Amino acid sequence: MNRKLRFALFGNVYQAKKSLAVQKLLCLLEERKAEIFMDASFHDYLVHNLQLSLRVHGIITGNDFDADVVVSMGGDGTFLEAASRVGDKRIPMLGINMGRLGFLADISADDIDNAIHDIYEGLYTIEERSVLQVEYSEGNPSAHPYALNEVAVLKRDNSSMISIRISINGEYLTTYQADGLIINTPTGSTGYALSVGGPIMTPDSHTIGLVPVAPHSLNVRPLTLHDDVEIELGVESRSHQFLVAIDGRSETCAEQVKLTIRRAPYPICLLKRSDNSFFRTLRHKLMWGNDMRV
Repeated sequence: MNRKLRFALFGNVYQAKKSLAVQKLLCLLEERKAEIFMDASFHDYLVHNLQLSLRVHGIITGNDFDADVVVSMGGDGTFLEAASRVGDKRIPMLGINMGRLGFLADISADDIDNAIHDIYEGLYTIEERSVLQVEYSEGNPSAHPYALNEVAVLKRDNSSMISIRISINGEYLTTYQADGLIINTPTGSTGYALSVGGPIMTPDSHTIGLVPVAPHSLNVRPLTLHDDVEIELGVESRSHQFLVAIDGRSETCAEQVKLTIRRAPYPICLLKRSDNSFFRTLRHKLMWGNDMRV
């Protein structure tokens, strides 16, 4: 690929020991004569805290930017934050893992040079990942009501469970008595939902998961739905408040606020190298199917 590419860089500002990987990426992009734009907070951290000398073409201060590729340097949390900034732009996103597990940020720091080579040689595919949209019956408390992973409705205090009344396409399903309920995308099925017993869903399955958190009844189990449904939630709590966590961004809602959750009108596009796959990630990241007795 001979044309000049524009890269938008986002990163974790709490990992000073990873600065060598950032410098390596910048050097590789400069060699390719790429245009480099960097998130303002990431740039300030590298320049002022780590005393790095950077040559970039521009600073990204909000969500009004354009690029051929967005690069997230950090863990999955950093990737989710970058995805919220990308929004409906459909810019392919590459995640370089500077954390621990890394399902979304699945390129290791040691493999940056190969990843950049593959981008310029066109040796990649684009995966579209579904996004959830949250609407509130009263106002719109969330600054960014979209989730690539999950929307979690949770109890706000430590004293008692909450009651979550749920309807699917206007039909009453059940009332969960639990610490919370996770509504997750296939992308989020390997995150919070998995940790509380939810099923893993392949990225192209067009599904939504309903996974209760510590349900009071043993006959309540995770449920998988097609992603063309509309989910309505009402919550009752002794404190008359509950938490809504949208990809980990938590806010308090009053009991009278009803939530409507549906698939968003746009996907997030993930840039995947040609030698990578979801099942390979399962085997390598989760040790899927490994017999530890061997």
